[in-house]
Amino acid sequence: MKRLLLLVLAGLLAITGTASATGLPRVINGSGDTLHPEGVAWDPTRQAFLVSSIVRSTISVVGRDGKARTLVSDPALTQPLGVHVDAPRNRILTAYSQGLGIFELSTGRTLHLVKFGKAPNDLAIDWFGNAYVTDPPGDTIYKVDVNGTATPFVTDKRLAGVAYGMNGVVWHPAGFLLVVHYENGKLFKVTRNTVAEVSIAKPLVGGDGLAFERDGSLVVVTNRIGAPGEDAVTVLRSRGLWSSAVVTRHTPTPITAPTTAAVTPYGTYVVHGRLDWLFNEQKLSDEFFLSRI
Repeated sequence: MKRLLLLVLAGLLAITGTASATGLPRVINGSGDTLHPEGVAWDPTRQAFLVSSIVRSTISVVGRDGKARTLVSDPALTQPLGVHVDAPRNRILTAYSQGLGIFELSTGRTLHLVKFGKAPNDLAIDWFGNAYVTDPPGDTIYKVDVNGTATPFVTDKRLAGVAYGMNGVVWHPAGFLLVVHYENGKLFKVTRNTVAEVSIAKPLVGGDGLAFERDGSLVVVTNRIGAPGEDAVTVLRSRGLWSSAVVTRHTPTPITAPTTAAVTPYGTYVVHGRLDWLFNEQKLSDEFFLSRI
């Protein structure tokens, strides 16, 4: 029990960090060499963001000046997407096209490249450092332990899609996952070998990134890059420990193609990596944005 409490405290400190008086701008104009970031995470050790680049096979540090500085660079890290910081264990984890990449937070050194699945997309981390990884072309969520061993966590045909199924995922301290389906917008509560649909008034079509805010609200980032969704952020509040949920806030984003969100001491920020330009127009860009919701 004592060890669990220590891990919980370390996790909370990793999320909140230490806020300075200067804060962060509402919108950070990012710049990097055709990064097109899809994933974003808050790094409390640097008081900065980490963003993945599906073009460059990198993870970069982005501060308030918006300039991307490479931290992780590994040519085997093809198309990294969702990225998370595990500060208590000095790790960065990112889902990439062949599995899960695990790197040293302080140096960017590669620790593990764990291969599994069809095209892993996003991940969540529990208090013990286990990662839970979505695989949108398939019907299985994978669990990767701290030693880098991957095993199927749950398999359910409802998690699959015609082209793109389950996407964003978060871990709840009560011991379950929430995952959103990109194509049909359904939200699922997942435990080992159990998948239950969360009752919501309107489907979250184009549901991409998920993030828990400190008050327990769930941030859902939607886009229309590959589904008839909306470029927006929806905030949900649980009823019955996520047997159902109600919308407390819905905000269309003025910048197109938001993908994932990071909770910081200064608010929740969404990344806009110009992926609509890249995927739909085959147009490359050096700009991206981090906007506070």
